[in-house]
Amino acid sequence: MSYKTQAFVAAALMSLALTSQAADPIKIGVSGPYTGGSAPMGVSMRDGVKLAVAEINAAGGVLGRQIQLVERDDEAKNERGVQIAQELINKEKVVATVGFINTGVALASQRFYQEAKIPVINNVATGTVITKQFEKEKDNYIFRTSAADKIQAKMIADEAVDKQKFTKVAILADSTNYGQLGREDLEKVLADKKVTPVAVEKYNIKDVDMTAQLLKSKQGGAQAVLTYGIGPELAQIANGMEKLNWQVPIIGSWPLSMGNFIDNSGKNGNGARMPQTFIQDGNTPKRKAFIEAYQKAYKVDRMPSAVSAAQGYDSILLLAAAIKQAGTTDGDKVRAALENLNTKVEGVVTTYDKPFTRDDHEAIKAGMVVMGEVKNGRVILGK
Repeated sequence: MSYKTQAFVAAALMSLALTSQAADPIKIGVSGPYTGGSAPMGVSMRDGVKLAVAEINAAGGVLGRQIQLVERDDEAKNERGVQIAQELINKEKVVATVGFINTGVALASQRFYQEAKIPVINNVATGTVITKQFEKEKDNYIFRTSAADKIQAKMIADEAVDKQKFTKVAILADSTNYGQLGREDLEKVLADKKVTPVAVEKYNIKDVDMTAQLLKSKQGGAQAVLTYGIGPELAQIANGMEKLNWQVPIIGSWPLSMGNFIDNSGKNGNGARMPQTFIQDGNTPKRKAFIEAYQKAYKVDRMPSAVSAAQGYDSILLLAAAIKQAGTTDGDKVRAALENLNTKVEGVVTTYDKPFTRDDHEAIKAGMVVMGEVKNGRVILGK
């Protein structure tokens, strides 16, 4: 083989390798609970993520490459989340992960991404500490597109104490990291308002009888029940209040909007109020298009968790923008791009204009969150 031929073959092989490399998909993990009581949140998040990826891929992908999702069901279990994180990093070689629905799973799992310098965008989990878990390290790879409990707890307390003028409230929170960390945030805000709850009660996931907790709250003279939990158990609270013939408002964190709260509580859920980043009402062209695309793709009328779907969708748009800006999937460069996005990103929750900085990894600020209310099987904007 002549030198010219060798050179030609070498160049052809290099070109082929580069073409192959350029065509490799960008693998992104999607981690959440797709079964069990948290499933409405996990499935809605995943389906919102898939809509965003389909749009991006149809428009040519990112850096000339298609996005490939690697989905894993963490079953809302901390130990399962840890296994999945290690698998996505070491076996699947994801360049980033979105997801984490449950605060406990996030706190147990995201340290593996931090160590591997792989960005994570929490798009549903709300524990205040989530984005601060590694803030003292040189670089922090943990971001969020959901409303931190610090924001929600203040909104709950403002609604109960300032707007509705209640002086006696009870708190019912589940025993998970989510419920207990949220309860702590809520108690702090109430203390600032010089309000001490007449009862602070705990319950477990899958509990079906809240009578004891509700009786203590009722006997304490609570004018409202403030909640930190997820759909199925929240429905048990609403239904338990009906059995006790005790009619006071329920005001709680955002999962009061979950489909399995609304459906399982029926008329007893009417009037429940909660912070929302997104309500399924199509009040902007972008939101209307998103809702219609979701309904068409998944053949549903009401999203199981509209908040989760919207925040999942937006998390991918922000991640794609960062990868494009970085010009690479290198984790360190994508993190740096997320911290200084130089283009606005039109999402369905909001239009993001430099949503993150080096010291602030929270895309959702207090003014972006509204109060929703359950009314006849839907969530509407609270008056």
